Amino acid sequence: MNAGECVRRLFFVIFAPDSQQESSPLSGRKSTQATVRICGASSRFKPEAHRRREIRDGGAPSLYLVIQPSGAKSWAMRFRRPGGTTWGKLVLGPLDLSNNELTGAPVIGQPLTLTAARQLAATIHRERALGKDVIAEQRTARSRSKLANEHVAANTFGLLVRQYVEEHAKPKTRRWRETARNLGLLYPLEGKPTIARGGLAERWADRAVTSIDGHDVHGVIEEARRRGVPGLGRRNDGLSDARGRAMGRTLGKFFAWLLQHRRISSNPSVGVWCPPPPQRRERVLSDREIRWFWQAAGGLGAPFGPLLKLLLLTGQRLNEVGGMRHDELQKDGWLLPGSRTKNKLEHIVPLPPLATELIDSALVIEGCPYVFSTTGKKSVSGWSKTKRRLDVAMLAIAQRGDNSVHSIERWVLHDLRRTAVTNMNKLKILPHVVEATVNHISTGARAGVAGNYNKYNYYDEKKEALQRWALHLRAWWTAKRATWCQWERVDDERERTAAI
Repeated sequence: MNAGECVRRLFFVIFAPDSQQESSPLSGRKSTQATVRICGASSRFKPEAHRRREIRDGGAPSLYLVIQPSGAKSWAMRFRRPGGTTWGKLVLGPLDLSNNELTGAPVIGQPLTLTAARQLAATIHRERALGKDVIAEQRTARSRSKLANEHVAANTFGLLVRQYVEEHAKPKTRRWRETARNLGLLYPLEGKPTIARGGLAERWADRAVTSIDGHDVHGVIEEARRRGVPGLGRRNDGLSDARGRAMGRTLGKFFAWLLQHRRISSNPSVGVWCPPPPQRRERVLSDREIRWFWQAAGGLGAPFGPLLKLLLLTGQRLNEVGGMRHDELQKDGWLLPGSRTKNKLEHIVPLPPLATELIDSALVIEGCPYVFSTTGKKSVSGWSKTKRRLDVAMLAIAQRGDNSVHSIERWVLHDLRRTAVTNMNKLKILPHVVEATVNHISTGARAGVAGNYNKYNYYDEKKEALQRWALHLRAWWTAKRATWCQWERVDDERERTAAI
């Protein structure tokens, strides 16, 4: 810095006519105004206790250094609007105390040194000379920026994911709680929902949904597949395609809903790899496997023993039987409301005496609305552990009757539904009656256009079908041990004959 620059910084003010009290041409407020030539030490102007100071720069037309009573300093311009009838004020930005000059052209809103403020003022005067209403343009830009910020705030993942669950998933889907968990929201049976720690609702709480792309979606699917659903942790060892598939399906439906409601312009999950669906299952329990199952389930005790037997007896879905409520049991049978069925249609299940016996054998917990419960507050859970116990018990029973049995082919609980349907057809029950019994409408007399006209619920036919199937099961498990062994030998002979 040369000597001349030092002198200029030390003598930073060359006063014009004395300070005077006058009203602001824009607001009429009293303020202390002085016209000076501001130099490099503009930061040394002091505020007044009870009024704003406005120091007009003699080095740039219409430029003011505004000093608030709090000590805050900023740059502003005052000039007549186009037409010359009204005054306007344009705030340029706060005073930059660092004295570091900008490398690019200054813009409104950023901290400005004296040099930058004068440069910006000159640019604004050039625009005014072209006939532009700079103040109106700045107000419009500020309004657009405010609307954009409000749009981002209203379109964050944390806000929209809750809206999606409440307005779409909860009233329209059966497994909405699973959907909510995948998205990072935990809904207890009673009380308000909470945010899962480390879940997506927390991780992306303030993130605009428009900023989420295919890479983000793929990363979450892989995380769920390899390490567990965010916020829930790992539930089983190794890769889980089912877990990744569930997460991909959840995100796909969520972003599709956002697209339909015009919150995003494209679905980021489209084209993203997701574990393919498993092959169509064909597993049906054989006659002797049914007998092993019935004995093993009986050994588990309530509530799982009666529940598992009821799955095979009624052929209904796992969540439907597991979530059975006392108020659904009526004189005519078990009335499933549309909110609990897959096809959203009310479904009546006639209950044969064997089914009634199984329901009566379940533990009754006072005040609990569910027929099958271990806590008294919610329906049963822990299906994976129960299935493992059942598999061990079935194999032990099988080996007691036949030492050559070393393993049982893998099966899942949903295969009980397929087994029930297959065996009812074996009993020569009409296919459309079997379909009605298990609440299928994809085929048969209630499918397609026919279903729009055929509203008959086949109650009597379903009652007879379930009674015949129940008698068939009862004949098996009430047979003597010798008969059981004889049946097993007959089954073995049939299997060997079929293999030949």
